[in-house]
Order: sequence, then C-alpha cells, then structure tokens
Amino acid sequence: MPVTDHARLSVAPMMDWTDRHCRAFHRVLSRQVLLYTEMVTSAALVRGGAVELLEFDAAEHPVALQLGGSDPAELAEATAMAVARGYAEVNLNVGCPSDRVQSGCFGAILMERPGLVADCVAAMIAAAGDVPVTVKCRIGVDDQDPATVLPDFLSRIRDAGVSRATIHARKAWLQGLSPKENREVPPLDYALVHAMAERFDDMHLSINGGIASLDDVGAQLEPMDGVMVGRAAYHDPAAILLEADSRIFGTADPCPDRATAALRMLPHLERHIDGGGKPGHVTRHMLGLFAGLPGARAWRRTLSEGAARPGAGAEILTEALAHVTAQAA
Repeated sequence: MPVTDHARLSVAPMMDWTDRHCRAFHRVLSRQVLLYTEMVTSAALVRGGAVELLEFDAAEHPVALQLGGSDPAELAEATAMAVARGYAEVNLNVGCPSDRVQSGCFGAILMERPGLVADCVAAMIAAAGDVPVTVKCRIGVDDQDPATVLPDFLSRIRDAGVSRATIHARKAWLQGLSPKENREVPPLDYALVHAMAERFDDMHLSINGGIASLDDVGAQLEPMDGVMVGRAAYHDPAAILLEADSRIFGTADPCPDRATAALRMLPHLERHIDGGGKPGHVTRHMLGLFAGLPGARAWRRTLSEGAARPGAGAEILTEALAHVTAQAA
C-alpha cells in the first residue's frame, strides 16, 4: 500500500510522546495507520551528530520522520540521512508554536516566510529520491488572515514539488499563548481547510485538530483526503486505533481487544528491560489503553507505581492487566 493510502489516517508527531515505544504500541493496535516520530531538528542531526534520534524498528512501518529547521541545505542533508535509514516519508514542521522553535526560526513562525519554506522543501525533495516530502502547517499565525495566507502558502509548496500536506485547522498565536493553549484556544476553522481540499484537488490534504473519535475521522474523510489525530490517539489509543484498519482502510484489524494488545507488548517491554531500559519508558504510553472502562484506574496506578519499583520487570504489565480483568468480571 502506498504511503499516501496509509495517510488516510495518521497519528500526529507529538514531542515527548511519539517515541519508538509509543509507536511500537500503536503498531500493535493498527497495521495501516501512518505513524510519525517526534520532531527532530535538522541541526541536531547534521551539526550535532545525534544520529541515534533516527533509530526505529522496521515493525513500526509505515513510519515518517518529522524534521524541524529552516536551512535548505541542512534540511536536505537531514532528509538524505532519513532516506538512507528507511523512513517512508520526511515531513517538515511548519506548525509548532513553542518559544524554543520560534527562536530557531522554524515551526509555525515559518508561516510568515512561505518563500523560505518553498526553498526548504525543494531542497528536501531533491535529496529524497522517491521518498515523499510533506508539510504540516497551521492555517496562519497571529494577525494573518488565514483565508489569504493559507492558499498562498499551499500554492508555493505545491509549486516547489510538495503533493501532500497536513493542515492543523487553528491559527498559532506566537505571542501570548503557550504551546498547550495553542492546541486548544484558537478556534477551529474546518470550513477553511475543507475549502482548501476542494481548491487544491491535485494535492493530498489531511486535516488535524480537535478530532476525537473514529466517527469524527469518518466524517472528515468525506471532504478531506486524510485525517491526522493527535492527543485523542495518545490518551485513548484503543478508541482511535483498535478498529481503524477495518473501518478506515477496509482491512482486517490485527488485534481483537485491549487485553490482547497489552499482552502483545510484553516482548517489547522485556527486550527494553533486558537492554537496561526502565519499564516506565514503555508503560507510560499505555496508561490510556483502558480509558473509560472498569479497571482503568487500577491499570494506570499499577503501571505507574510498578514502574517506579526498584528492579521492576515486565511482570508489572500482567499485574496491571489482572486488575482490569478482575474488575471487568
């Protein structure tokens, strides 16, 4: 299946969340959904030599790398590094509103410099070969008029060679709002993003922001080519991913239920612990597996407290699952 088909539903790149352990867990729940790394800066790879940030397991495929940066040559070099390591896609972040990102002149602030973004993606495409280069953006920043800014932005990146983009349907306020507030306070403008999908029908456009259920995903797929889900897929992963393959992609779901998903993570957890890792590195991404169901509180408590125990091993996962099973019975 081409990456474009997998992009019918994707899990957003989220800093401190979508690491390799999170992606391994999400892949247990869905074989088809496109997964993204956390944002990795091109400077960290090219100037910092932090190639360990590119590590992933082949079982995570299809997986895309999200890059942050604004230097075309540096982004091109980072893209080549990603392609050499087998990523299915390289994405440029033009949406993150954090102060740290702004000071580096990348992320959402690049909505104010569409010409530079076009130069960046053109350089990345030249370095990527057959691997697609995509963009994740906002509808605008600060006092920009999204109805004017967004179509101009999309035109420029399309002319530079980008055929697929994801639009977070909110403005980013670079002054006065925290990154968390920027995910919640600016109003969603789905109508504008839907209009872009109709206007740029030669591009594959996905929508992001405020999408909280598979029913929401299905509704958004009527006007859009794809949907990207962020926090909902992290906090209640089974609600988004457990039936995604059958409902969104028309293929068999790989995992029958939440309890099976928990047990299928045991080998990954054991390998991580045997390699000297802490169990919490893995189990923290699984806390929402039983969200809203009997036993969910005991599941979270057992995993959290168990991961902090000296010498804790993979048994904390089966202990937590036993609490859920008992309460369900």
